[in-house]
Amino acid sequence: MSFSPPRAPRRGRILQKRTRATLVLALLILGTAGSALAQTATPAPAGDSTISTVPEPPPPPVTPPPDVTSTPRGFGHDFTQYFTAPLHWNTSDWAWFGGALVAIGASHHYDTDVRNHFTKNLTPTEISNIKSNDVQDALPAVVVFLGTWAYSAWVDDPNGHREAWSMFEAAVLSSLTSYGTKFIVRREGPDHTSNPNEWFKSGGNSFPSEHATASFAIGTVLAEAGGDDYRWLRRVLGYGLGVGTSYLRLKHNAHWLSDTVAGGALGIASAQFTLNHAYRNQDSHFALIPVEGGAMLTYRRELP
Repeated sequence: MSFSPPRAPRRGRILQKRTRATLVLALLILGTAGSALAQTATPAPAGDSTISTVPEPPPPPVTPPPDVTSTPRGFGHDFTQYFTAPLHWNTSDWAWFGGALVAIGASHHYDTDVRNHFTKNLTPTEISNIKSNDVQDALPAVVVFLGTWAYSAWVDDPNGHREAWSMFEAAVLSSLTSYGTKFIVRREGPDHTSNPNEWFKSGGNSFPSEHATASFAIGTVLAEAGGDDYRWLRRVLGYGLGVGTSYLRLKHNAHWLSDTVAGGALGIASAQFTLNHAYRNQDSHFALIPVEGGAMLTYRRELP
């Protein structure tokens, strides 16, 4: 699969258009001023070497537009912007958040039904012995991320590096939020109780599902990054990754349905945030650089 750069945010396109318009306008002004100066200048008399024309000053240097193919920057800046984002949400953002809450609430109504579907004909002892398969359920998302990173390193594709980095950043930011929410909510999972309303219990760590969160974060980057030539295939694979992982968590009785819905909403939102910041150049950044035999996490800061 070839990699092409993620679609730049609308704000970036507007800035690029304004930059090009400014450059064209500046060149037109310089050209017009030069023509006017040539027409109004008094020609020097023939043979008179005492009179000389004043050379035109060199045109000011033109600043090129930012390089959108560079490595994504500003993890520290994105980290701050991510966790303070609600302070800057607009009406559309709050509407999306409200819709996510409605979806989580609606799925909570079916938590018991979904659990019973996967545990029917099983005794309480057999239900308690169901293995959660945490590592196995995380493998699909890990394979997608490592495959994207390895292929981009193999073909030395900077667009692939950016896509892999976006997956990494989205997964880290969303997972941190997921673990923080678990610590606050402390919900008992279906492997410990048959009551989906056991909240704020010691040892509870069910809400939201971190597997669903990370898989939807990685899958959404896969679905929405790159060019539009294979957009349908990217979306089938990307969102299918999140749905498939969530199904495995329900099948293995590791989470309630509402846990996976909350994780999906968190993962998708985190991925969209990461993609919207993928082209922003900052003064400092972390980067995941492929090296022989593995990868190296680096930090860079440009000094004044």
